[in-house]
Amino acid sequence: MKYNIKLICLLVALVVILFIENGFAIRCYQCTTDTDPKCADPFDNRTVGLTECLPKELGEDSRLAIPKMCRKIRQKVHGSWRYIRGCGFLGEVGIRGDERFCLMRTGTYNIFMEYCSCNSRDGCNSSYLTKVSNMLLGTIVLIPVLKILYWLYNDRK
Repeated sequence: MKYNIKLICLLVALVVILFIENGFAIRCYQCTTDTDPKCADPFDNRTVGLTECLPKELGEDSRLAIPKMCRKIRQKVHGSWRYIRGCGFLGEVGIRGDERFCLMRTGTYNIFMEYCSCNSRDGCNSSYLTKVSNMLLGTIVLIPVLKILYWLYNDRK
């Protein structure tokens, strides 16, 4: 009987390990008005799907950068507006951490840039997390139910 309990515990642990998914929780809209005019403001998020941001190599030393935020860049160059939406890897959210405000820069020769970044909600979230799959949750609920049924069945004999 002790052997069966150890085997069951080992199998349960294996199932738990197998059904844990590692993932990057940040998902952002990724588009540019160069290729998709619907990327401009006013932005209709029903026309562009959310994309999971993945780590990427930055710089010459090939360090892996983890996505931290979603970013929208609005540029006006020589009277023409361009929008770029995507994942943000460097910098901070908003201005002094307040994502309600965007960083604005102007330059010479009719150049204007606005950087908006956020990490507070879906399509704008940023933490690395370990996601628990639905299969794991179902298994966790199912194990006690099976154990109770097993006890009830064996008590009747």
